[in-house]
Amino acid sequence: MRKRGITIKLFAVTALFFLAFYAMIMIFQLVFFDSFYQHYKTKEAAEHLHALADGYEENSWSAEELTKHTLSYMQETKSPLTIVDAEGYQLVQDPFHIMLQTEDGDVLEVALSLFVTDYGTDLDALNIKKGDTLEINGESDLSVTSVIYPSVISKDEESVGEHLEENEITLQGKVKSVSLPQGGMSNRGLGLLYDALLEWFPLDEDLLKQLNNGESLQLNWVEPWTGKHNLVLMDPIKKDGEIQYLFSVTSLQETKDTNEALRVFYLYIGIAGILLILLLSLFYSRLVSSPLIKLNEMAKKMVHLDFSSVKPIKQKDELGSLSNNMLIMAQNLDVALDDLKQANEKLKQDMEKRKKMEKAQREFFEHASHELKTPLSIVKSFAEGLQDGISPDKHDHYIDVIIEESDKMQVLIGDMLDLAKLENGAIKLRKSSFLLSEMIEDLSDKMYCMAKDKQVSIEVMPRNEMPITADYEWMERVMRNLLVNAVRHSETDSVISIRIETDLDTARSVFMIDNKGSQIPEEQLDKIWNRFYRTESSRSRLTGGTGLGLAIVQQILDLHHYSYGVENTPEGVRFIVQFYQ
Repeated sequence: MRKRGITIKLFAVTALFFLAFYAMIMIFQLVFFDSFYQHYKTKEAAEHLHALADGYEENSWSAEELTKHTLSYMQETKSPLTIVDAEGYQLVQDPFHIMLQTEDGDVLEVALSLFVTDYGTDLDALNIKKGDTLEINGESDLSVTSVIYPSVISKDEESVGEHLEENEITLQGKVKSVSLPQGGMSNRGLGLLYDALLEWFPLDEDLLKQLNNGESLQLNWVEPWTGKHNLVLMDPIKKDGEIQYLFSVTSLQETKDTNEALRVFYLYIGIAGILLILLLSLFYSRLVSSPLIKLNEMAKKMVHLDFSSVKPIKQKDELGSLSNNMLIMAQNLDVALDDLKQANEKLKQDMEKRKKMEKAQREFFEHASHELKTPLSIVKSFAEGLQDGISPDKHDHYIDVIIEESDKMQVLIGDMLDLAKLENGAIKLRKSSFLLSEMIEDLSDKMYCMAKDKQVSIEVMPRNEMPITADYEWMERVMRNLLVNAVRHSETDSVISIRIETDLDTARSVFMIDNKGSQIPEEQLDKIWNRFYRTESSRSRLTGGTGLGLAIVQQILDLHHYSYGVENTPEGVRFIVQFYQ
């Protein structure tokens, strides 16, 4: 439900906004549109009429030019226009007319404004053009005999109109020029213009006074026959020292009829409009909320430190930019967390290593103090015996014991110092190439007395031996410690066998030293490399040694990056060292 909360909110807000906007349009349409449009049309017609009045008053237009401007006004405002005097008599040529030249050469004006009101469509069908021969039936103007008001117009065998019952005259002639309504003007109230002239003229004194004072009049007029609303516009002009009046009638009934029809129409489209608004609101809310919901899901995953499934929103806008920035942030956080985890892991390892080092140091001091305690006690007791004045025959024996124990302490301290140097990395290797078998033969000779006392022999068996590269002095220390360890733990009358083999394909040499004797318990095989570690639980000193020999071997071999190990054999123990070129 939470995931869709923002969708519902956006939908509700958007729908309310559109409904309010739609309601506002309906209210303005139904309540204010009628008066607004009436005001707009009145203003538009008045401005055009005033502009025509100024042009007519300031310029000396010919009859043709005046007709042109009159037709332009009628096309723009869709309203009929004429120029009259105070009595309502027209002072200009009918804008819709035919100039007809009779056989006598006279040119007559056939006024068509009234005729097109009733027969405009039929008159258009005659397709009258310049040069056509027409027959006109009608009556002449009482004041201007050259103006004819037609009742019937005939061309060829076609005719339009109805004959008068009396006072009808008949004329024939050729069309010199023709001016007919364009764009549907024949149905735009030309007859209404003459009805208005009959209604308003002659003007009453108040209207005439206002016009003579230069005021333009905008009057509402309800046609008595139909009850339709119209707007009458009158604008005074001075021409040739006389006051004339531009007179125009604009129908307002079309606006009222249209507005009433729109009210009914809006009731029908209201339901469809509301449904459309709801659909658009739902679409808009989903369009906006969908990426926000995705961003929220991304943020939730990031809260739980899950950056693996964060994907950007493919939009080229602010939301798309935000998702890309969140993706970059997630990637950076992922990297930072990985680094932090690695740093934490390293810190844990360092702490464990430090704990182990501290533990090793404590054990080292404990073991060192234990190893030094016994010889120191012996030296002290024998020295006190000398101080107390022992018998002369024991004097030399006491001195020999003190020297022997001092030598042991010297060896122990030397091994401790060497091991400390190796563990701290303070040793620099000076590598050279030499044969390992030669080194071991030399060491065997030096250890002859030790081996003889133990009644063991040493055999060196090289095969395909190749020189190794190592620090000679430190490698000699490794071999000596391994040999001493083998001699000390060998059975009497046994053979210590040393094999040195080289793989010619890989140039890798393997050193193996086997002695016959007690095996090392399996659970202690990995512990023999520890400092001061002895397999005897009593830590007896009968076997000799400082307990640091194998620890020194391990450090030297690790420094050379050689691999090594120890394993039990059916007859004893085997130490293995692999040398790499």
